Amino acid sequence: MLEISAGDTAWVLTAAALVLLMTPGLAFFYGGMVRAKSVLNMMMMSFISMGTIGVLWVLFGYSMSFGDSFGFEAAATRDGGPTFIGLLGNPFQYAGLQGLMSPDAAAGTLPALAFVAFQACFAIIAVALVSGAIADRASFGGWTLFTILWGILVYFPVAGWVFSFDGFTGTHGGWIANWLGVIDFAGGTAIHINAGISGLALALVLGPRIGFGTKPMRPHNMTLVMLGAGLLWFGWFGFNAGSALSAGTTASVAWVNTMVATAAAMLAWLLVEKLRDGHPTSLGAASGVVAGLVAITPAAGSVSPVGAIFVGGIASALCAYAVGLKYKLGYDDSLDVVGVHFVGGMAGTLLIGFFADPSSPAGKAGLFYGGGVDQLWRQAVGAIAVAIYAFVLSYLIALLIKKTIGWRISAADELSGIDLAEHSEAGYDLSPVYYTNKVQRTLVLTKDDLDEAATKTGASK
Repeated sequence: MLEISAGDTAWVLTAAALVLLMTPGLAFFYGGMVRAKSVLNMMMMSFISMGTIGVLWVLFGYSMSFGDSFGFEAAATRDGGPTFIGLLGNPFQYAGLQGLMSPDAAAGTLPALAFVAFQACFAIIAVALVSGAIADRASFGGWTLFTILWGILVYFPVAGWVFSFDGFTGTHGGWIANWLGVIDFAGGTAIHINAGISGLALALVLGPRIGFGTKPMRPHNMTLVMLGAGLLWFGWFGFNAGSALSAGTTASVAWVNTMVATAAAMLAWLLVEKLRDGHPTSLGAASGVVAGLVAITPAAGSVSPVGAIFVGGIASALCAYAVGLKYKLGYDDSLDVVGVHFVGGMAGTLLIGFFADPSSPAGKAGLFYGGGVDQLWRQAVGAIAVAIYAFVLSYLIALLIKKTIGWRISAADELSGIDLAEHSEAGYDLSPVYYTNKVQRTLVLTKDDLDEAATKTGASK
């Protein structure tokens, strides 16, 4: 058993606080991107995940992810690696975090509860990320139920596949980390591919916003967006460097890679905008920052700083073009969760297969370093497996909610503002346009608005 390190513990607890800050940062980022009548609801969709997932993680979520895995024996991997395919952690082993307050309970050089705290913040923001795909139109009750079901059925199992290593918190860990040998330093698959493709499933089930593709739906407050992007970048150093789970070389490599990949990604997005649209925008800068952070998340410990520049730049350029696909394909991914998190997470995960540097902490060689396609195909299989699993389960969960308690707010409420409809509050009490009485709010709508709403959503006028 390794001796608990005070330095490692201090760093990981600090990193956990940084990761927790990312969820309010995401709330600012998403809140600024929606219209003024939706800002509070958008922010609440991030905040509620702190409540539901925070409680579930303690009750059984951590155990489902990091308990001894149920699974089966299979063929050995390269170099005589693990033969056990772990599918789901034992939900009863650490239920209620039983036994983890003991001074003898450890995860590597950390007290067990330090690792619990760090991973709890990952689970919270993974759920919150999905919300951007269904801005302006989802009932708060439907979203809250989704956070619970998605956490249990999608995130907790996938986190175990990716983050649970054999012998760390249980004898057997997850199949992607151990049997398949995918490199995912901090969650390109478990967080970003998982959340991004789940956002697509929800967008398809809920359908587009009223006026999508025909009316402008510009961000109402770019200062909030920039503030949110800055907080995300700040907190992401805890996300990536904290995933080293120690205060040493690996954390330092991840920190530098996170900084430089994000810088390169911002420049790449602005360059795409300049060449395509004739002008760089603040929204582009903020989006490039997030795209770079997403892309370097899986690769932070396996590429060199120069490789990180390529990872961030390539992924950001792909994301900058991908966000426009929703208009061509007709799905309303409101805040570009698919275009940034799914595409960015997929790009970052696959680019490891090209740019993995054998001198990095991961010690693996990608195609450009003489490693052939061995690591590349492993990255591809892991990414595709998570994408298929998350999409199917998320689609089924979304259909279940739609058929039971319902997903969408009424057409009248969507047009007049989801903040007042769902929370009886307004983000900006600046104009008599905002009413607190539902009947009065309905009266400010035009007949054309209601006719369009009825046509597109099938809702009652």
